[in-house]
Amino acid sequence: MADVETRFREFGEKSGLDTETATVAGSFVPSSPLALQDVAIEDFPDGGKEAWTVVLGACLALFASAGMVNTYVSSCGSLWVRAMQRLTPIPFDQGTFQDYYEATLLPASSSSTVAFIGSLQIFFLYAVGTLTGRVFDAYGTKYLIPAGTVITVFSLMMVSLTEKNQPYQVFLSHGVLFGFGIALLFNPAVAVLGHWFKKRRALAIGVTTGGSASGGVLLPIILEKLIPIVGFGWAVRIVGFILLGLLIISCVTIRTRLPTSGHLSFRTAIDLGGFRDPRYTLAAIGAFLLFYGFFIPYFYIQIYANFRGVPPHIAKYLLAIMNATNIPSRILPGYIADKTGPLKVFVPAAGICSVLLLGLWLPSRNSASIIAFAALYGLFSGAFVSLLPTYIASISPREKLGARLGSVYMVVAVASLVGTPTGGALLKTTDEEHFRNLIIFCGALSVSGTLVMAMAGMAGSDSLRRHLPWVRKSETSVAEKKDVEA
Repeated sequence: MADVETRFREFGEKSGLDTETATVAGSFVPSSPLALQDVAIEDFPDGGKEAWTVVLGACLALFASAGMVNTYVSSCGSLWVRAMQRLTPIPFDQGTFQDYYEATLLPASSSSTVAFIGSLQIFFLYAVGTLTGRVFDAYGTKYLIPAGTVITVFSLMMVSLTEKNQPYQVFLSHGVLFGFGIALLFNPAVAVLGHWFKKRRALAIGVTTGGSASGGVLLPIILEKLIPIVGFGWAVRIVGFILLGLLIISCVTIRTRLPTSGHLSFRTAIDLGGFRDPRYTLAAIGAFLLFYGFFIPYFYIQIYANFRGVPPHIAKYLLAIMNATNIPSRILPGYIADKTGPLKVFVPAAGICSVLLLGLWLPSRNSASIIAFAALYGLFSGAFVSLLPTYIASISPREKLGARLGSVYMVVAVASLVGTPTGGALLKTTDEEHFRNLIIFCGALSVSGTLVMAMAGMAGSDSLRRHLPWVRKSETSVAEKKDVEA
């Protein structure tokens, strides 16, 4: 380790890199192959038993964290369940967390209130990353992963004990506590890959982030099968024990390789100076618009499917379909972006999602078209998660990269927090008009975000930047040297 540390510091001195914060970039990147700090290639194993063991642990950590976030959204749509129960004696299946909360545990609460609890999880997942990144730089994963394991499992046990019509209990246990716990798992589990991979980093990160999509496929099915048999409380406890076993493996297998600073500081966790660069500012605005509507289809696709008469035994698996097709969209875009540039993949993917929302979801009236939308939207929307931090990394000075990512992820966190409840407010009743308004709203956000991200790419041209005197030349010139899209 002494030899590695010496070589690491020598590399930092030659490149002008602050070795005390050299790993910060990876601390904030959910699925980006370019946002992790570069170290000499010979220092990276780029494979081997030890490195792939770390990938296994990181994959399980994302399965338990982001995979459980995907499990929150409605699996059948309790609003439709209530409506159909008034019209027909045919029993309709219960779904996962959001559906169970609306139909059984919190029937007196509005749909937007219940959706807000799920949005809190996403908010913490992104927002707390600005803080966990600094802890990771100082101490690695030895505190974060065990602490995240304890908090995540404990929060699920508290969820299993929540009482009927007590929304504050669900808010605290499943919104705040669970969201904080999974943030401690998610961010360091991906950041640590920067210690082990460079040439094959895209593949390693793709495999790891595929764990979150896999969790979104399997965990809702497990819960749906358990709830009718053992009840909600014990179903959640059983899932909690399953996650505990997986996370124990993560605690044992995830470890850092490069030296950490041993110094904890939060003063530079967020950097607002990046907003003087038009590319950065436009990317932040575009990210806000895209992520404002990004999760709406995931939360409401099954409600829409049941409204259109899709058989319940098919509708209940639409979320699993979206998450299954999301797996390759976490792996392939990052790999291609390494060769072509992130925006050359991001903008087309976002544009395709806009077409799918307005051209396929909006006019869909039958099972085939709705299933096609779910599969295709899941396939292309995963690029949002993996390529946003990749682009930010390509336009940011190396020494400020972590702080710049922290600032953007705060923007994303706010958008994720308010987006789904806004959708719930638009969908006051499950009728034609309200669904149309919801889908048009989501599509308009996607189109607007895509156009703004395209403008960010155009703002990177030399001729345009010469007419923007408010851009700091010193930082822009540094960023240009690292811009993979030049």
